[in-house]
Amino acid sequence: MRALVIRHYRTEFNETGRLMGWEDSPRGREWKADFDFVDACLREHGIRFDAIYSSDLERSRQTAKLHADNHDISAVQDTRQLNEINYGRLQKLRKSWIRRFFPQHKSSADLVYPGGESFRQMQLRSVDFFTSLAASNPEQTILIVTHAGVIRGFVSHFLGLDFNDHLKHPVSFRYIGDYEFDGPVLKRYDELGDPSGFVESGAIKLPMIIGESLD
Repeated sequence: MRALVIRHYRTEFNETGRLMGWEDSPRGREWKADFDFVDACLREHGIRFDAIYSSDLERSRQTAKLHADNHDISAVQDTRQLNEINYGRLQKLRKSWIRRFFPQHKSSADLVYPGGESFRQMQLRSVDFFTSLAASNPEQTILIVTHAGVIRGFVSHFLGLDFNDHLKHPVSFRYIGDYEFDGPVLKRYDELGDPSGFVESGAIKLPMIIGESLD
């Protein structure tokens, strides 16, 4: 299976520095430019999809629907397993407040947010879905629309990186992760859009052929 993984459209909460988690927010001012960039990049690479999957959060489902319309896909399949981390009672609060009163925020993948879950729990459910999808659709090319936290979890897991060390890497709204699987096993990873913080920090070099050294 080949999977192209992208982020949902930019929202007002993204622009004003608030945690969303399982909440949602209206589209931000620059959302259309980001969307058009991703769409043009996918077309430039001649990618045609057999199916589109998304989280069940509105910002992700709506982004997936826009891509489905552009690629003549009749329906988007959504699942809670691809949802962003559930920040529980901290959702909608400003990130500056979170950093002040929760110093472990984005430094410990095992911190369970009040009334929510941990980054580790989010990673386990989303990776489980991704690997199961790859195993059951070996010949398909699939678009997955999800969230920055989920994307960090995917890259950390499949490339064998410590999740704790990579919780803060930026993931652009123009990120396009290109994952090639053999059954449930990832064999190759690349990025087609704006580079993620994994690349910009030097944590990985592209393309990644699994089994090769990270050095």
